Amino acid sequence: MLVTIWVIVGVVAGLSGVLVGCSALRQARATVEDCRRMLVRQQLGEGRGDLRAIRDVAVCRYDALSEMSGRLSFSVAMINGLGDGIVLTSINGRSETRTYVRPVVGGKGQEPLSPEEEEAVRAARLGLGPLVAAPISETL
Repeated sequence: MLVTIWVIVGVVAGLSGVLVGCSALRQARATVEDCRRMLVRQQLGEGRGDLRAIRDVAVCRYDALSEMSGRLSFSVAMINGLGDGIVLTSINGRSETRTYVRPVVGGKGQEPLSPEEEEAVRAARLGLGPLVAAPISETL
């Protein structure tokens, strides 16, 4: 009789261990799959295999001139998976508009970038786009 009880306790304990192990294995597989998806997104850009294709875009709107309001000036960063691309900036005034383009290599401007251009590049690299509320210089 005592042996039968111990056999039953052993079987129940063994089955409980198997169930807990299966549950832990399922959770571990789900976590590994989530990590794999994040790595693929970082490396391939959400299924786009060409790292040279533009994948990150951010627009930073601001008031560049004191004579104009309404945040009509803007900087647009267009960056690929390697961190290369351009920043297109348009400074809009009452009587004229000036447009500039600057190269970006490895996430850094090849020429000195304005704070608004830097903010657009940063937002694009972090995936915060497409519209950035205000550059850091305006919020200080």
